[in-house]
Amino acid sequence: MNVIEIGKFIVGVLIVLGSLLSILTTVGMLRFPDTYTRGHAASKSATLGIMLILIGTALYFWITEGYISGKVILGIVFILMTTPVASHLITRASYNNGVALWKGSVRDDLEKKYKQQKKQ
Repeated sequence: MNVIEIGKFIVGVLIVLGSLLSILTTVGMLRFPDTYTRGHAASKSATLGIMLILIGTALYFWITEGYISGKVILGIVFILMTTPVASHLITRASYNNGVALWKGSVRDDLEKKYKQQKKQ
């Protein structure tokens, strides 16, 4: 095996792992009981899955074409910065609007904070 074939194998592994994590995100979105745990599944595994796919794409261009696409790198940076923040804001907005926690939730760290703010 030469270097290009090994590189293409690594690219394939990265893309398959990213795809599997994206499927795992779908399973988490369907199986988790409430908005907050679904947001966690969507932000963590989807971000990592998409990043693995984009890293595989960047490596593929580097191996076959001899350059790394700036658009792919910008996509990686954009996904890394926006997805976790958006998920956090969506779940925080759900909490502020009174969406109930799952009945099996053990603790609510925000309850005291929001009770104090309402008193003031």
